[in-house]
Amino acid sequence: MNAPLNHPLPLLDLDVLRTFVAIAETGSFTTAANAVFRTPSAVSMQIKKLEDILGRSMFSRDARSVALTTDGEMLLGYARRLLAVNREAVSKFIVPDITGVVRLGSPDDYGERVLPHVLKRFAQTHPSIAVDVTIDQSVNLRRRMDDRALDITLVTNSYKNSMSGAEVLLTEPIVWAGAKGGCAHMREPLPVSMWEEGCAWRAGALEALGREGRNYRVAYMSAHTTGQRSAILADLAIAPLPKSFLGCDMVELGPKDGLPEIGSYSLAMFISPDASAPVKAAADHIRVAFEVFRETGKF
Repeated sequence: MNAPLNHPLPLLDLDVLRTFVAIAETGSFTTAANAVFRTPSAVSMQIKKLEDILGRSMFSRDARSVALTTDGEMLLGYARRLLAVNREAVSKFIVPDITGVVRLGSPDDYGERVLPHVLKRFAQTHPSIAVDVTIDQSVNLRRRMDDRALDITLVTNSYKNSMSGAEVLLTEPIVWAGAKGGCAHMREPLPVSMWEEGCAWRAGALEALGREGRNYRVAYMSAHTTGQRSAILADLAIAPLPKSFLGCDMVELGPKDGLPEIGSYSLAMFISPDASAPVKAAADHIRVAFEVFRETGKF
């Protein structure tokens, strides 16, 4: 039931929203109750209160599972953003002024897309922390973490490989990207733009082509996203890219175009086991950036 316009709208309780998000992410009232340090009955009461305020059901439930309704999916995006803004606002006042250096690693593609936004917000909330950024291939970044040369790093990884000790931030499909209106995918052998060895996207693409017995040639090679885009847009080759990387000047190619499905990959974050306060603060900012991206498609 909608509130009358001459009455103030009710305020959503952040504690209730935190519980709501925990249920949505775990798919279980009991597991969520443990995560928020409440009893299952208290969690159920919180959700009933939330549903009463909004006049909508947030979850569909049966004996075995809990799933978000359409309204619940809509609220989840708002809830995550409200909690993220609350963390940012509170940190402005009660988090002590932290000083130090964070050695941060990232692959080229996410260094270009994500880091400018994350570093800008991080500098606003933690102006006394210096960030030393290293851009490299994921396999090299993992070695640097093992050697204690980095405090925190993002890495791309095939869904088949082990990610022990990593926090997965994003999982999405890898697709074949071609120029809009292009014909590179029709040529024989298939011209493909690839990264160097160690790239999760390359590994998935080559496995898919081998599985289908498709004849191909590496027509262009670059370790940088801008180079890959140039080859695609010039219609010199097609390339495996995360679906979210496609722009309005590219199209997704697939089985209808005679190309095999590639699969998925994950972007994960490794954090030093003895992380300092500045490192933990930087990790929180990265998590928030990807929470927002999962809901809005923008960083």
